[in-house]
Amino acid sequence: MQKKAGPGFYIFLTVFIFIIMFPFYWEFLTSIKTPDEIFTSFKLYTTRPSINSYVTIFSVRPFARYLYNSFIVGSVTTVFSIIIASFTAYAIARLKFKGKSIILGIVLAVSMFPQIAIISPVYLFMKTMGLRNTYLGLIIPYTTFTLPLSVWYLTTFFKEIPFSLEEAAKIDGASPFQAFIKIIAPLAMPGVFTTAILVFIAAWNEYLFALTINPKEEMKTVPVGITMYVGQYTIPWGEIAAAAVVVTVPLIIMVLIFQKRIISGLTSGAVKG
Repeated sequence: MQKKAGPGFYIFLTVFIFIIMFPFYWEFLTSIKTPDEIFTSFKLYTTRPSINSYVTIFSVRPFARYLYNSFIVGSVTTVFSIIIASFTAYAIARLKFKGKSIILGIVLAVSMFPQIAIISPVYLFMKTMGLRNTYLGLIIPYTTFTLPLSVWYLTTFFKEIPFSLEEAAKIDGASPFQAFIKIIAPLAMPGVFTTAILVFIAAWNEYLFALTINPKEEMKTVPVGITMYVGQYTIPWGEIAAAAVVVTVPLIIMVLIFQKRIISGLTSGAVKG
C-alpha cells in the first residue's frame, strides 16, 4: 500500500518548482518593466507593466525574420538528422557485422569535438561552395553535429525492440526495408520524437556557426539576432528579455504538447524489453 505524501514533500516540491521557474519568471518580469524600473527596482513584481519591449524587438530589427530563419534551419536539420540517423541506428542495432563497437565509439568521439576547433575549415568550405548566407550553409554543419548523438540515442531504442517481431515479419514475406518501415519504426516512435526534439532545440540554440556563416542581416538566426540588440554604450535589457521570452515560449509549448512521447521515449531506453 502506497503512503500518502506528507506536507514536507509539498513544501519541497513548491521550493523546487520555484527555483526551476524563477529564471524564466525574472526574464518575463524584466521584459514587461519600463527601462527606469529595470535599473532602479529589484522587486519581484511590477506596478507598471508594459509591452513596449515586445513591440520594440519586432520594429527596430527584423526579429520575425530571425524566428523564421531559426525555424527553417532547425526543422530541416531535424528531418535530415532523424532520417539518416534512423537508418544508421537500425543497421547498428539490428544487423550483424564486425566493428559495431568501433563505429559507435567513433560516433561518440565526433560528438565531443568542440565547435571552435573546426569553425575555420567549415567556414572556408562554405565560402568555397558559395553557401554563406544560405539556409543550407547552416543545415549541413548542424546535421553533422546532431547526427552522432541522434545515432547513439536511436541505437539504444532500436535495441530494446524484440527481434522476434522483425523475424515474424520476414517470415510473412517482408523485406528488411518493409520490416523497418512497418514494424520497427512505429515501435521506436517515442524514441524518435525524443531525439527529434533534442535535435531541434540544439539547432534552435546554436550560435557560433550561425554568427560566422550567416552574418547577413536577413539570414541571421534568433541567437545571433538577440546579441545584435546590444549597443555600444547601452544594453537594452528589456528588449533582450522580451526576445528571450519569445524564443523560449515555442520550445516550452512544443515540449508540453509532446511530453507524453518524450517521457515514453526517455523511459523506454532504460527498461529492458
